[in-house]
Amino acid sequence: TLPLKRTIGREPTFPRRRVEVSSARMRLGIDLGTTRTLVAFHDRGNYPNVAFTTPDGDLVEHFPTISAEVGGRLVHGLEAESAERDGAPSLRSWKRLLANTRQDAAIQIGSVSVCPAELVTGFLSALRHELFTQSNIASLLREPLEVVVSVPANAHSTQRFVTLDAFRRSGFKVRAVINEPSAAGIEYAHRHANTLSSRREHVIVYDLGGGTFDAALVRIAGGHHDVALTAGISALGGDDFDHALLALALERSGKASPALPALLAECRNVKESIHANTKKIVVDLGAPDPVVIPIADYYERVRPLVETTLAALDPIVDALERDEVGGDLAGIYMVGGASGLPIVHRVVRERFGRRVHRSPHPAAATAIGCAILAANDQRAEPLGLSERLSRHFGVFREAERGQRSVFDPVFTKGTPMPTQGADPIVALRRYRAAHDIGHFRFVESAHVDARGDPTGDLTPHADVFFPFASQLDADALPVATVNRLTSEGPLVEERYEVDAAGVIAVTITNLDAGRASRFVL
Repeated sequence: TLPLKRTIGREPTFPRRRVEVSSARMRLGIDLGTTRTLVAFHDRGNYPNVAFTTPDGDLVEHFPTISAEVGGRLVHGLEAESAERDGAPSLRSWKRLLANTRQDAAIQIGSVSVCPAELVTGFLSALRHELFTQSNIASLLREPLEVVVSVPANAHSTQRFVTLDAFRRSGFKVRAVINEPSAAGIEYAHRHANTLSSRREHVIVYDLGGGTFDAALVRIAGGHHDVALTAGISALGGDDFDHALLALALERSGKASPALPALLAECRNVKESIHANTKKIVVDLGAPDPVVIPIADYYERVRPLVETTLAALDPIVDALERDEVGGDLAGIYMVGGASGLPIVHRVVRERFGRRVHRSPHPAAATAIGCAILAANDQRAEPLGLSERLSRHFGVFREAERGQRSVFDPVFTKGTPMPTQGADPIVALRRYRAAHDIGHFRFVESAHVDARGDPTGDLTPHADVFFPFASQLDADALPVATVNRLTSEGPLVEERYEVDAAGVIAVTITNLDAGRASRFVL
């Protein structure tokens, strides 16, 4: 299956034998990763990864998150990886685009243009087909295919909705959507229960994946997981370590070359071969002589990336030190494929000492945690999970008769999310309309400054327009001009809802006219 050498992000090896599981319906945990998508399942108290057969007949324990254009259509996963090697136009790490691409924007792969939702749906449809036809559990799967899936902790509402909707459109029955570090916290409790006690109940999950860094402070007590705080960086992960190695190799070679997929693939493979005793690395750039780089030079180049993740952890660490959450720290749990790079563990250990634990299967920890939750009702002692919003959400409104805008924070960061199956959390706003058209500019942000304005990692949602004046047609909006009403306007209600997946929806109602529109953000 996998080479004997140690690799970054190595998943738990799966023996080449017939899989035997209980007669209960098999439920899967799926981690839609930036570079690799992993699927785990419950097998008699263990949670191994699903293995897939490649076009070359080999077994691999991941499904590559890559899409390619072949003959005017898109192929995905293992087929796309094979097509890329044959020179087909391809796109890797497209999950990053979900964080900062408008959902009506076009993504170009070769001659094919798709929107983000179509791309994710196509990829997941290919994954589902491969599960039923080319996986080592194909003969055991039954309809409906029930799954628990994960999203980055700092994913905004649109990204969560696109992910959830794509799974459903692809034929999966989604039992729950949870944050990636929350899933890793579940895997930690499964693997390191002996570190938890009535005094030490908190775990900091350090999740450095292929494209994102997520962190969460999880309180684990009595089988219940309560996510107290979250942090993260939406555009920092293993891909950046690959680019850093390529840049360093090009500098040493004296060549000026674009970041071609083949060169990045070479750097990724070299990076994943690094282990604790590595002294130098060799990068083949296609020149007569490969580039030899002392490992210390590469570590010096990427150390600032690791230190950036530690800076993102500061709010969580500060809250613990000020005893704002109650209880002591059981450990720092390092997961995510990129966390297997020795310099990452070294820098984190320099900061936190012996409390740092590394998952034995860092790339698979999230999928395993999802699988544990998927099989929750089969456990003797079912676990519970409570999550919180990881970002502020609000809307800009007109103030001082339109002279300036102010930010109305509808849901603040840290607001508890509803549990699976519970009613959504609701916030209401009611007012008399002052203009003939409502122009709503919804924003999510990592922080809010002292003046109450959103700052940091900002995500503006598509503008929403709603007619307040009865003579206006909703289908004709948006319009260029918003006019102030000359008489008392209608009574308007804004109803905001957050569901268990963290998806935000708003219903705007003209209560006087009985006219309403619902928008999923």
